[in-house]
Amino acid sequence: MRGMLLIARRDLAAYFNSIWGYLVVAALLFFNGLAFNVFAIGRSPKYSTDVLEDFFYWTFGFVMTAAVLLTMRLIAEERQTGTLVLVDSSPLADWQIVGGKFLSALGFLALMIALTGYMPALIFLEGKVSYGHIVAGYTGLLLSGAAVVAIGTFSSAVSKHQLVAAVIAGVIVGVLILSWLLGRVTEAPLSDVFSYLSLYDRHFQPFQRGRINLEDVIYYLSITFAFLMLSSRWLAARRWR
Repeated sequence: MRGMLLIARRDLAAYFNSIWGYLVVAALLFFNGLAFNVFAIGRSPKYSTDVLEDFFYWTFGFVMTAAVLLTMRLIAEERQTGTLVLVDSSPLADWQIVGGKFLSALGFLALMIALTGYMPALIFLEGKVSYGHIVAGYTGLLLSGAAVVAIGTFSSAVSKHQLVAAVIAGVIVGVLILSWLLGRVTEAPLSDVFSYLSLYDRHFQPFQRGRINLEDVIYYLSITFAFLMLSSRWLAARRWR
């Protein structure tokens, strides 16, 4: 566990010491704030709950994008610079390396999500929403963000180039988000499978509306565990090449 935390601390410090981390944070806050003002608040009167739901809708998309951008360099960059050999030669298990890198990206992403908290707070100036609704929405953002960070970690592990890793992660995330469309054009039991795999439509909308369902929590945790396991297995297999 100590080795994994050392990796996480090193990589987390790398985000703060590089311009890339600050660029991603700035882009997330700028575009998220713009979408909040233009689409969530808008010009026509809305109920406060509708404004909050729209906020979580747009924030979900920006968080998914930020997670892909943050993770594309986790392992691929070390392979490009040659430092991955040093990591491989350290007395750390593959799962510790993967877990440490995952925690660093997730920690930085969680900080970015926390920085958007001023937007729901603005709703209280003109309206009133449930604190439980806000907690549920942010719980969904953190869980879905963790799933995409795990997907990005896997993509960075299988690719030698950062841009390729971003493309792979983007494709996987895009397929999972749009799988509900396949559920509509296929018949059971495939339609049920595609519907269940939907990263947004089936599993995030309850969080967006202020509900925390155990099924949705298990789904995001399962996606996270599955891709972290694949990342660990891939690194283990690469050592034997």
